[in-house]
Amino acid sequence: MLFPPQSHSEQTLLNRRRFFATGASGLGTLALASLLKEEGLLASETSAPQAHFAPKAKRCIYLFMEGGPSQMDLFDPKPKLNELDGQPMPESMLKDIKFAFIQKEAARLMGSPRTFKRYGECGMELSDLLPHLSTCVDDIAMIRSMHCEQFNHLPGQLMMLTGSDLQGRPTLGSWLNYGLGSESSNLPGYVVLATLGRGLPGGASSWSSGFLPSQYAGTLFRNQGSPVLNLETPQQVSSAAQMRSLQAINELNGLRFEQVGNPEIASRINAYELAFRMQQTAPELLDLSGETKATLEEYGVTRDEASKSGTAGFLGSYARNCLLARRMVERGVRFVTLFLSTWDHHSSLDSGLERYTQISDQPVAALLKDLKRRGLLEDTLVVWGGEFGRTPLGENRVNFKKVTGRDHHPYSFSMWMAGGGIKGGQTIGETDEIGWGVAKDPIHVHDLHATILHLFGLNHEELTYRFQGRDFRLTDVEGTVVQRLLA
Repeated sequence: MLFPPQSHSEQTLLNRRRFFATGASGLGTLALASLLKEEGLLASETSAPQAHFAPKAKRCIYLFMEGGPSQMDLFDPKPKLNELDGQPMPESMLKDIKFAFIQKEAARLMGSPRTFKRYGECGMELSDLLPHLSTCVDDIAMIRSMHCEQFNHLPGQLMMLTGSDLQGRPTLGSWLNYGLGSESSNLPGYVVLATLGRGLPGGASSWSSGFLPSQYAGTLFRNQGSPVLNLETPQQVSSAAQMRSLQAINELNGLRFEQVGNPEIASRINAYELAFRMQQTAPELLDLSGETKATLEEYGVTRDEASKSGTAGFLGSYARNCLLARRMVERGVRFVTLFLSTWDHHSSLDSGLERYTQISDQPVAALLKDLKRRGLLEDTLVVWGGEFGRTPLGENRVNFKKVTGRDHHPYSFSMWMAGGGIKGGQTIGETDEIGWGVAKDPIHVHDLHATILHLFGLNHEELTYRFQGRDFRLTDVEGTVVQRLLA
């Protein structure tokens, strides 16, 4: 407890402590409690939630490849598919199958022009489009047997990011920060960086806290200039004046909280406090002048790039985002999502994959190596993947003069994970000889989420939040931890 108040200001601090300690709905507004404790305004008895068991991961970098990368051109070689190129699939296999654009009756199998080789001590097979990632395979667990039910982008992305195809659910990063709290006093616990072509179908739903308090939502950062719009203090406003304004606003919010008990008011106070701290720390975060020339070159931040329609500036932007992700987890950010849009290659698949692997392969490999070199990979989980994969059939959409791409395919696709308690140097799961379906060790999105939570010391069946009379969880009513992925 604080000492008996001597003034109205101290009484206000006591009131603030009371409502944060009681924590409507038990959530506690942990980030603000940490800030007040650092300033000596809150007793040390306030503590963050605890994991259910000892975690192996402390933070996560999720490299989300929006659009659906083609697994048989990157991670899952199919010699038989090449052999059957141009032939129809058996009609029985296409019965009751839905496509986004393919005309089933005239569809034909389409082989891949990519060459695959084995790399590392584990002998993992990767495409010639991934020369940098091929040097990291002994730290990677490749999953070739992912599957889900959603074959369109928005529901597929929502499923992969929130465990549900419905909007309004909390994302993975929100669940982790809700369950464990933030390790950083000066930065959000959940940050989003985006390199976007056409954008994201779900927009802010892709990093939403859903029905969890808004303090657990992702914060969208820009990678240059002011990281968050309207974050800077106007030049004519002194730090002392801003602090007085902040205190007055938070006192009013505190009084309102005592009247109505709405946890969103606590989230609002947390946001004001955190924004004030970010004014000091965020500019330093984005300042790469302290990084060595070798590091900048390793990530490809300084790569020159000729202007190309729709993707100008992507090389440097995505490389910068990967480097910033490392700097963020170093500073205690628990969850960082990097979106790269778009891998949705319904046509021009070969040139599209060459372009997007050129953007991402070097900085992603550099991120893995940099984390490992700094001793961070051991407890930093890195996840790479999109919302689904691509069909072994060429896309013969109406009005397409030539078949040069693949349609959406949720029935079997590939993802990979590294660090944070993952057993690297292995390939899990198999698809059939043409890459149509899972032939061995199927892993559903719910299984992936259950495994990620497990790595953070959280039982996916016990991490729940009561909303509208039901205890919700990330994995809905399913999910099994994939033990083979664990180190």
